[in-house]
Amino acid sequence: MEDINLLIKEIKQSFRQMMDGTIAQSMRDKGVNYHLNWGATIPRLKDKAEELREQTPTTDDQYTLAIALWKENVRECKILATMLMPADRILPEVVDIWMEQIPSQEIAEQAAFNLWQHLPFAAEKAFQWIASEREYDQLCGFHVLSRLMMNCQEPNERGINELLDQSIAALQGPFPSVRKAAMQSVQRFAELGLVYERLAKSAMKSINLDFF
Repeated sequence: MEDINLLIKEIKQSFRQMMDGTIAQSMRDKGVNYHLNWGATIPRLKDKAEELREQTPTTDDQYTLAIALWKENVRECKILATMLMPADRILPEVVDIWMEQIPSQEIAEQAAFNLWQHLPFAAEKAFQWIASEREYDQLCGFHVLSRLMMNCQEPNERGINELLDQSIAALQGPFPSVRKAAMQSVQRFAELGLVYERLAKSAMKSINLDFF
C-alpha cells in the first residue's frame, strides 16, 4: 500500500468534490461540530469506500487505513473508517476505544450499521452497551440487537430478560434517540414469533405503553 499519510491526504482532498454545504450547515445548526465536515452524502461515501477497497485489496491494508481514518477529526473520515474496517479483524479493545471516541449520533449509527452488527462478538458487545449509562453506547447496542434479530438471531433466556429490562429503562430514560432505538428493538423482538410478541406486550404494559 502507498504511504498511508499520502493516501489519507488524497482521501481528504477528494471530499471537496463531494461537498454539500447544506448538509454541513444543518449539522452545525444542530450542534454537531467536527474540525472538518464536508457534508458528503452517505451514498457518495459508500462509493468512495468501494473505490478504496480496490486500492487496498488486503484486509491488513484496510485495517491500517481504517485505523488512520478514524484518528482524523473529520466526519467523512470517521464514516469511511466504519465502512472499511474488516469486522473480523477489529479487536474488542479497539471497539471499546472507538466507542469512547464517537462524537455524534450520526457516527454512532453509522458504526452500528456498517461495522458493529457484523462483529463476531456483536451480541456480547450490544448487551454490554444497552446496560451502559452513555447515550451512544445504548444507541449502538439497541441498533445492533435490532439488526441481529432482523437476521433471525434469537436471544437466549438471559438475553430476553436483559433486552426487555433495559428497553423498559431506556424508554423511560432521558435520550430521545435511545428511546426510539429501544422501541425499534422491542418491535424486532416481537417479530420473532408469537411467544416473543406476548413477552414484548407484557413488558410494555408494565410501563403503560400500548404495543401492537
